[in-house]
Amino acid sequence: MPSGEYVRYVALGDSQTEGVGDGDDTVGLRGWADRLAEQLAAVSPGLQYANLAVRGRVAGQVRTGQLGPALALRPDLATVVAGVNDVLRPRFDAAEVAGHLEEMFAELTATGARVATMTFPDVGKIAPLARPVRGRVFELNDRIRAAAARHGVAVAEIDLHAAAADPRLWSTDRLHTSPLGHERIAAAVAQAIQLPGSDDAWTRPLPEQPIPSRWQAAGAEVRWAAAFLGPWIGRRLRGRSSGDGRTAKRPLLQPLSAIPGSAADAGEQQLT
Repeated sequence: MPSGEYVRYVALGDSQTEGVGDGDDTVGLRGWADRLAEQLAAVSPGLQYANLAVRGRVAGQVRTGQLGPALALRPDLATVVAGVNDVLRPRFDAAEVAGHLEEMFAELTATGARVATMTFPDVGKIAPLARPVRGRVFELNDRIRAAAARHGVAVAEIDLHAAAADPRLWSTDRLHTSPLGHERIAAAVAQAIQLPGSDDAWTRPLPEQPIPSRWQAAGAEVRWAAAFLGPWIGRRLRGRSSGDGRTAKRPLLQPLSAIPGSAADAGEQQLT
């Protein structure tokens, strides 16, 4: 819808779309999709929003577990973001992952829905120990662009802007974006779908900060590996996922006021 007026927005994906890194499981997760819904509601006050994303899901699981429910909700806007969990697995097939994404693009756009997705930043710049998989990210991004072009899907080009790798946009685990990162992703998707009032401010670098010394950087890598990389590898070896036993946080379309922590929550009916 060129006017940006949407009635039903459905988000599909993994932990980023669920909102991990922006809030917690006690107070509730907000995340970029919730933030985008708030921007959409400023244009369409009657917006209904569902978020089917579940952390830990690979692209194939998003397709098999979320596409059917999403189609049943008859969205006029859908976001599909998945693939990072695939990149981090020992076995990775970019064509297979992109194929799952393209099937979702095809089925959703065939209903007349506007669909948006995004590319992923260089993980090697965010977590130096992840440099061995950066080539996988680049290949997946190229395939996402090609699949999106075939189906008229809008792409938020996170990959093309250096600011996306700024540590301040990422949580301490370096796998999920911080509240500021989620805010910028929401702005990127808003611009990709040409939402009224959106612009390219999300691409601009943050103010400069002191560069850590070599020893400080090395110490940070060791602490990160012990606190996050080790446990992550342990779950993989045990065949476990952070999403085991979890379900979607918003499986049904609901008004924006049902989002905990949003500007419309707690009785506020107008966005500020």
